[in-house]
Amino acid sequence: MAVHAHPDDEAIGTGGILARYSAEGVRTVLVTCTNGEQGDAPGGTKPGEPGHDPARVAATRADELRTAAGHLGVSELEMLGYRDSGMAGWGANEDPGVFCNVALAEAAERVAELMRRHRPQVVVTYDSNGNYGHPDHVQAHRAAVAAAEATGIPAKVYYSAVPRSAVQLMRERLEAAGADVAGFDLPDDFGVPDELVSAAIDVSAYVDAKLRALNAHASQTENFFLHRLPPDILSLVLSREYFTLRSAGTANGVEEDLFAGLR
Repeated sequence: MAVHAHPDDEAIGTGGILARYSAEGVRTVLVTCTNGEQGDAPGGTKPGEPGHDPARVAATRADELRTAAGHLGVSELEMLGYRDSGMAGWGANEDPGVFCNVALAEAAERVAELMRRHRPQVVVTYDSNGNYGHPDHVQAHRAAVAAAEATGIPAKVYYSAVPRSAVQLMRERLEAAGADVAGFDLPDDFGVPDELVSAAIDVSAYVDAKLRALNAHASQTENFFLHRLPPDILSLVLSREYFTLRSAGTANGVEEDLFAGLR
């Protein structure tokens, strides 16, 4: 079970594992917590600008999500329907009805009910900072962790991660290729220290499926940074997904399978 905040998050951080494990016969469940109303409208129109219709954006993103889930072979798609909170610092954060302001007990119980129904052995979500501080990612993390603790069902809970060495390698490859690195000037402390990475999953056989899923979210990815990467570097970035193990003890070295010890 992958617990994500918005339509398109599933493809970026976990598209490879969803496709890989589905192909291996594992039943995969994708939980998407919000409708993504704070995303772009047609033409890149931003929330609050003329022509941005949140309901239309949500409907478009729901259709895109279903298509993306199909490309990844997702067995069950569960959409919780909460309202998108927008990026940290946006005015939408103050709306009491958006996801980041929903009582944690309520959100956690909805995720817990899905865990009781689907009985996942492995749950994947964001770390406590939502990977980069997005309030909906943080709330999805809190809800997933609280649900796992309340039900006791998952044998393992992982946080998606980007190791700092992978960020550095991408920088070096871009510079060596003479590529335009504008927009890739990530802070030196972006990602997690390599020693915190407990699973590195080879998803190279599923890069095409991951790209199809990413491209399905066309309303949001027109200017997506991945589209500006040279093909060889894009393949490098998409061929492996990394995770930090939260529960069920300490990983024995760096795992190559999220189900290590379970099958």
